[in-house]
Amino acid sequence: MKLYYSPGACSLSPHITLHEAGIGFDAIAAPTKTHKLPDGTDYYSINPLGYVPLLELDDGTRITEGPAIVQYIADQVPLKNLAPANGTVARAQLQSWLNFISTELHKGFSPLFNAATPADYKVIVIDRLMSRLKWVDAQLDGKDYLMGNAFSVADPYLFTVTNWAPIVNVDISSFAKIAAFRARMASRPSVQAAMKAEGLIK
Repeated sequence: MKLYYSPGACSLSPHITLHEAGIGFDAIAAPTKTHKLPDGTDYYSINPLGYVPLLELDDGTRITEGPAIVQYIADQVPLKNLAPANGTVARAQLQSWLNFISTELHKGFSPLFNAATPADYKVIVIDRLMSRLKWVDAQLDGKDYLMGNAFSVADPYLFTVTNWAPIVNVDISSFAKIAAFRARMASRPSVQAAMKAEGLIK
């Protein structure tokens, strides 16, 4: 199994999840600027869309899109309880979180990374993003993780996108519950292992 990633990008989420699952895999850096793999291969030949993450299975099957990848990983190790069983209300709730993070937070941050985004539009983007994060902060009240007191594959995704806040000068320090969640996540061995592998921490 191979995970194609770019350091600090949304691919950090499945990178963390693979460590949580305890599944053997090779992590292959696919820098989003050069699209050149360490062996010189053009990443576009692996994923024509050019972005990460991409999970390649041992039989050559390729899966894209982070929310799909992390659920696939979770389903390979059901005893780890990384995701509720398919067909349950809890699984639908997990998918709701993954979709919310993808569309409301992940895509909310995206314009802030683009140097061509007009400054006045960035103000609008940040206001909307902060309103969404305020809602997430409220949802974490009384919970250790998004789904309650148990870790799920939605948690690495939230951790990953909130990592971007200081990079784009978005101050989320007022969200105490998100801060506590982030500290809790940062202490997990899976998070430390993935971040070290990506060169994000020593």
